[in-house]
Amino acid sequence: DMDGYITIQLAEVISTVFYTVLGVALMGICWWVINRATHFSVVREIEEDQNTALAILIGSVFLSLSIIIAAVILS
Repeated sequence: DMDGYITIQLAEVISTVFYTVLGVALMGICWWVINRATHFSVVREIEEDQNTALAILIGSVFLSLSIIIAAVILS
């Protein structure tokens, strides 16, 4: 009976790691798309030019993407 319990836990750990990697990969792809879609360096604009509005926008985009990815993974 204990072997079944360990198997279930191992399966949950493996699926958690898989979905974590999948979520991070999707976020990386989204960052790449954002960088390709803009005609300027987003990182330079936020870091050097101190563009707070762009930082809030990018943060909001990533927050919403993470909520969407989490909802899709949980469904």
